[in-house]
Amino acid sequence: MKKIFLLVLLPVQLLAQTNPFAAFKAYNFPTELHAASSGSKIAWALDEQGKRNVYVAEGPAFKPRKLTSFSKDDGQEITSVSISADGKWVVFVRGGDHGANWDHGLPLNPSFETNPFHVQVASVPFDGGETKYLSEGDDPVISPDSKTVAFIKGGQAWAAPIDGSAAARNLFTTRGNVGLLEYSAGDSLLLFVAHRNDHSIIGIYTNGATPIKWIAPSFSFDETPHWSPDNKSIVFIRRPGAGGAPDSLLVQKHIPWSIYTADIASGKATLLWKAPATLRGSVPTTEGGYNLHWAANNRIIFLSYQDGWPHLYSIAADGGKETLLTPGNFMCEHITLSTDKKYLTFSANTGNGQLDIERRHAAKVSVDKADMHVLTNGSGLEWTPLLINDNNTLAFISATAQRPPLPAVMQLSKSDNAVQLMGEELIPTSFPKEKLIIPTQVIFKSADGVTVHADLFLPAGGTSKKPAIVYVHGGPPRQMLLGWHYSDYYSNAYASNQYLASLGFVVLSVNYRLGIGYGYEFHQAKNAGEAGASEYLDIKAAGEWLRKQTFVDAQKIGIYGGSYGGYLTAMALAKDSKLFAAGVDIHGVHDWASRSGLLTAYNEKYEKAPDLEKALKTAWYSSPIPYMKTWKSPVLIIHADDDRNVQFNESVDIINRLEKQHVTYETIMIADDTHHWMKWENAVTVYGAVAEFFVRKFK
Repeated sequence: MKKIFLLVLLPVQLLAQTNPFAAFKAYNFPTELHAASSGSKIAWALDEQGKRNVYVAEGPAFKPRKLTSFSKDDGQEITSVSISADGKWVVFVRGGDHGANWDHGLPLNPSFETNPFHVQVASVPFDGGETKYLSEGDDPVISPDSKTVAFIKGGQAWAAPIDGSAAARNLFTTRGNVGLLEYSAGDSLLLFVAHRNDHSIIGIYTNGATPIKWIAPSFSFDETPHWSPDNKSIVFIRRPGAGGAPDSLLVQKHIPWSIYTADIASGKATLLWKAPATLRGSVPTTEGGYNLHWAANNRIIFLSYQDGWPHLYSIAADGGKETLLTPGNFMCEHITLSTDKKYLTFSANTGNGQLDIERRHAAKVSVDKADMHVLTNGSGLEWTPLLINDNNTLAFISATAQRPPLPAVMQLSKSDNAVQLMGEELIPTSFPKEKLIIPTQVIFKSADGVTVHADLFLPAGGTSKKPAIVYVHGGPPRQMLLGWHYSDYYSNAYASNQYLASLGFVVLSVNYRLGIGYGYEFHQAKNAGEAGASEYLDIKAAGEWLRKQTFVDAQKIGIYGGSYGGYLTAMALAKDSKLFAAGVDIHGVHDWASRSGLLTAYNEKYEKAPDLEKALKTAWYSSPIPYMKTWKSPVLIIHADDDRNVQFNESVDIINRLEKQHVTYETIMIADDTHHWMKWENAVTVYGAVAEFFVRKFK
């Protein structure tokens, strides 16, 4: 079979330089927006064609200033950006792959260094100066007095002076893996969780001479603890520990959880609120999970899907009925409690426009009443909003369909809602903004009646018939938007779809069931994934919708996607090669029976799930590999061999099967990068190859 190993034919650097997609990938991407606890200082991480650095700005001018000086496209991400309470220090983590499913803290080396960079906690003065690495470690928190940084190293709690004046030291050692560190506001007690396989317990560290205090230890998973404003109590989530008789695997079940408060002096825990025993009342699985906070006016804040949408709720710390703060058919994401703990800011797919369900806007609500209002309406997109400057200023990340994301501020005290962008001058002049088109909303129904939303990228050219591509996102709990995405991974996909459109392809980006943004039943769809792959019906419906359009060449419909999108691409090519004439499968999953863990889940147990055999068979036939005999369309397989989300062998296995079935295939293996294309040049190579493949097949 025909195989093209592009990385052997051309060095990666030369590919990036000669690859036309590089211009579309030339945007800068900000993440990790954080505000100081007082004043108007903000900080963020900025990825400039793989060169990742920390930037800061301060009101009233809010002029961006580069704080670090990392000058290589070496794949070392920057996460956990924070500013000390006194405003003098910025702390961050450099290295790792924090979107990984495993090994996120191990060194990453896509630049093939002989001495790979290890994940490290670093600090740098806000006013500028030397960046100091405090220690190997992750998940840092700064003490209230701005003198110490606590962090996790080797699954235990460590600390170091914020100025790097002394070596880091282990604070304590306990069984399990420690995480979720949080300092108390006044006396610097350190709250933490010890994860111990089938349960987890909450502890408090005082100092080296005082034993750890365990708070209401139980047989449950106790997690996400937070201090009360007076430091006398904590609030936390409790859910059942692992175990119990095996239950049906193919029936959706309620996943219970409850909110508890605990008195620190006595260690006694009290049940505050129990989630409704319904499917919607299960553990929330959108961004931030429970989004638990102890807010002002003695209110406990949390997120729940109980009314069918991921909404914010408030309940008095001494009990009572919860209050729905954000009613309506939309979701809440990127939730932050203001410094004075009186307000919540968040991004939501709602506003005064008919298409806002396909966007994100910044919103605000009080912690004790349902007075929510959207702060940024319009056709743009805004996310990760933060209140600063005594709640008079809103900081957020702003984008449109054509302008890539930028940090921004808006003065809430002014009625004109004017937005001040930061760093627009940093967008490279080579970025082809004028070539980007504005995607439009498309809605259609699948064969089983499910309503599906999609984003259509329609290139110029009138009604002439054009080749078309279905783009399938990964996750699957994601939503593709009518503009730039807030995820760096999906900003790649958005740029790729724009590039394909610039080449004359019609592109349809599908928000299939299992995705977010359209309510609980869509997100937690029945008979989906390993339980029946019902979401594939939405992908097939997208191809059929394209085939019916007068501007589409029905014989030239392709499909591509990464991760879960790679899985659904493989499903499409295996089951419906007559509809999908070619495809690109990027690090996709191909064998649910193995990946689900069902084959080994009961190895050490006499009892088995009552429907184990049926579940295994269903998982097998929810995978593309049982349909290899009907796979006829050519495919490009792409995978990096340090992937920490999907096993590399998924692609090795499918390639061997394609070879045996005499299916035309091509391959690109990226050495030592991960699922997220941490090295910019590798992303350019991958998405440039996607376009080049479809051009060869269809043009």
